[in-house]
Amino acid sequence: MGKNYVDIEDDQGKTLRYRKHVNGRGLIANGAKVHATALVEAGAYVEPGVQIAEGAHIGRGAWIEPDAVIGRGAEIAPHAHIGSGAAIGSKAKIGVRTVIGAHARVAGGSL
Repeated sequence: MGKNYVDIEDDQGKTLRYRKHVNGRGLIANGAKVHATALVEAGAYVEPGVQIAEGAHIGRGAWIEPDAVIGRGAEIAPHAHIGSGAAIGSKAKIGVRTVIGAHARVAGGSL
């Protein structure tokens, strides 16, 4: 059985520990809160302070920056980038390679 975490050094030389989410094996930083029913695919990164609600789906290679909030049932497509402090509403769908800026708000049910 392999390690269930990886350590990554950031641009300032600080080491951050990411654990592999049980549902999808995406990387979750210490301090992030991800509901057990959320799917975080391998290759996705979830930074400290992020909150991901039940049933959300984070695609392969997506990056969720610190303090972002992902609502219930939201879908973040592969390689999307959600900026720091952004909020994605329940059941919103964010497309492949879409960039959502810092502190942006996406209404629930948006496509």
